[in-house]
Amino acid sequence: MKLVDKTIREFSDLLASQAPAPGGGSTAALEGALGTALISMVASLTVGRRKYAEHEPLMFDILKRAEELRINMLDIIDRDTEAYNMVANVFAMPKDTDEERAVRHDAMQNALKACTLTPFEMIQCAYSGLVMIAEMFGKFNMNAASDLGVAVISLRACAEGAWLNILINLDGIRDEIFSAKYMISGSDLILKVTELADDIHADILHSLLP
Repeated sequence: MKLVDKTIREFSDLLASQAPAPGGGSTAALEGALGTALISMVASLTVGRRKYAEHEPLMFDILKRAEELRINMLDIIDRDTEAYNMVANVFAMPKDTDEERAVRHDAMQNALKACTLTPFEMIQCAYSGLVMIAEMFGKFNMNAASDLGVAVISLRACAEGAWLNILINLDGIRDEIFSAKYMISGSDLILKVTELADDIHADILHSLLP
């Protein structure tokens, strides 16, 4: 059974167990899926309101984009665990001869690269979600401002959790070109995420304060 097909309790129980996966990566992707779901919720609560009629075309566009992003985030939940399972499988490979050790080393390197690509995609998705929220600001149903604030927090948690997973995997990768590419790209992207999330969160908080 896929992780996304489990109940919340089943997923939580598995996460709390001694099983090495799912772990922080799949949890980060779940945060992203919840954040994008909240974007859809807020857009849905805006559509049909006379006060926000002029923004309906944007909200319908947001609904389409957010749904695509949510589905992708759900897919990443399982893909992240599948990538980690590649690492786990390497530990079972024989290492008695030089040839076996070489094959094992290459398999581990490929597995670690796979474990870097999925969290990088998470950060990209989280940033896309935050960009959508920035587009919505000032044009959505303000009765759902707190919900949009939680979306921001969830997407930031997704991105920061994914970044931690990238860093721990890069530490074991011997391909310097690959490592440099994702260290630089990841650093730039996570900075954009945190800055945008901070700005939007501050604006939402300001709008809620008396």
